[in-house]
Amino acid sequence: MAFDTPNGTRGARQPGRTRIERWANQRMLGHIRRTGSLGRGQVLVLVTIGRKTGVERMTPVGWFPGGGNTKLIVASAAGAARNPSWYFNLAENPDAARIEFAGQRVDVSAAQLHGEERDEAWRMITTQSPGYAKYETSTDRAIPVIRLTPR
Repeated sequence: MAFDTPNGTRGARQPGRTRIERWANQRMLGHIRRTGSLGRGQVLVLVTIGRKTGVERMTPVGWFPGGGNTKLIVASAAGAARNPSWYFNLAENPDAARIEFAGQRVDVSAAQLHGEERDEAWRMITTQSPGYAKYETSTDRAIPVIRLTPR
């Protein structure tokens, strides 16, 4: 399915923009790769190819079970007006992504959920993690839900 969610016009501050936040994210990557969690739920390292640079980019992202071997991730950007950079990287190269967590490295294909499938996944996600529902009220963009399927 197409990655077609436009940026919004209002929202919270985009996370990961300051040097301290980028440093903290880098420090978390090793822990997530080893354990698969940060004590607040399941987290993975999403490895994408930068759409402008062609360089690997690594981002810690929370995930939810998507049925079978798939995982669901949410491009919430903490309710920011813009989609996160990794969303655009996946849109450009949906079959060139990898996830790393709990000692595993898995090549994945990414697909954005739409319609009833997205709505059902969103209900499950916001039930398990109500903070995502708050992000939805912060912005006027539809928050994308992405399915990662092992290749």
